[in-house]
Amino acid sequence: MRQRPRGCGRAATLLIVLFVVWAAVDLLPGNGVAAVLGRDATPAQIAAREHALGLDRPLPVRFASWLGGLFTGDFGATVRGASINALLDTKFPSTLLLGGVALAVTAAAALAGGAWWTMRPRGPVARVLGPTTTMVIAIPEFVIATLLVFVFSLGAGWFPAVTQIDHAGRPAQWSMLVLPVLALAIPQSGWNIRVTRAALAEAAALPHVHAAELDGLPARRIMTHHILPIAAPTIAASLVTSAGMLLGGALVVETIFNYPGIGSVLASSVTDRDASVVVSVVAVTGAVITLALLLADALRAWAVRGRL
Repeated sequence: MRQRPRGCGRAATLLIVLFVVWAAVDLLPGNGVAAVLGRDATPAQIAAREHALGLDRPLPVRFASWLGGLFTGDFGATVRGASINALLDTKFPSTLLLGGVALAVTAAAALAGGAWWTMRPRGPVARVLGPTTTMVIAIPEFVIATLLVFVFSLGAGWFPAVTQIDHAGRPAQWSMLVLPVLALAIPQSGWNIRVTRAALAEAAALPHVHAAELDGLPARRIMTHHILPIAAPTIAASLVTSAGMLLGGALVVETIFNYPGIGSVLASSVTDRDASVVVSVVAVTGAVITLALLLADALRAWAVRGRL
């Protein structure tokens, strides 16, 4: 039986999720337009603003209208009248910066920790990595973020707990990125260290590696020239999958550190009951995560078949 491509299934899932999110935000108590206009707004003013924004139409009609704009690249306007496209263009690059730096830290930790664990499986570092990686995988990002703030900001005073922005809307100092990046990278590093160690250990058991050991090659050269190239596709696929997880986790971490990314937009739009903004953020984030997962699938296929 011919299988449907995974991309189609993920696109359909994303579409269903978007509708569910829209309905959930729409069912929240309160009135976003009334909150924006203030307590002095009359019912007539509120109704006129809702009509101008198309909020008085049935939910399926509003969702279909937003979806039609999505295919033309127009996400519409917020309840405050601002362009959602402009909002995403301003905030999303900061989220990508945060996720990109966290991914780089995760990759470095995975390669260093996994290689050390493989080369010295009974050493003290390996005995620490075993339980530590298991523990950090199970802890959510917001818990790690809170602990980091208590220890390194309120306790030691090394890094700021709140992000301040410059005139361009970016973090004013590099030190303001440290704690948000660590809050994202620590859980994913735990997972990727274990994946890297498993992939390297499997590659180290191959015959050509034993032959290299018998030839007396240094352990570091065996790792970089004989083991790592075999394990690289599996490691890369795991890191690509983590890219999507990092982007999703960034939405929570940004709120904790007041980071000027898409997470703050999402939080304020939920407060305003602005379903179009919430769904637009979910759509953009979901699209990036879906692309990352498709890339991970391609890398896995390459690892199994030896070709794309």
